[in-house]
Amino acid sequence: MKSCLIVDDSKVIRMVAKKILRELSFDTDEAEDGQRALDICKANMPDAVLLDWNMPVMNGIEFLKELRKLPGGDHPVVVFCTTENDIDHIQAAITAGANEYIMKPFDSEILQTKFSQVGLL
Repeated sequence: MKSCLIVDDSKVIRMVAKKILRELSFDTDEAEDGQRALDICKANMPDAVLLDWNMPVMNGIEFLKELRKLPGGDHPVVVFCTTENDIDHIQAAITAGANEYIMKPFDSEILQTKFSQVGLL
């Protein structure tokens, strides 16, 4: 079974994403900020990361840059999931190593489509 780390400071978003991802047969783990997510990745690298941009301690773009420097950090498929939808944010995410970019709010169909497009389903 593939694994996905859900990184978002909103407990509600993590809960919704977890429900959808489990229905898609993913094992899930959660982090409320980028630093906690980085610690989890150092211990056990996931197959995918669903990543928010705006979080305390370490934001999503900072996390992504640090993730890609780790041994095996090039492996996870990273899908940004955020309210930041301007071209500058999208370009910065892709440049930093994001594989996909989706807007909040999201639903099961959107996640399933994006995860299929990147070869996770």
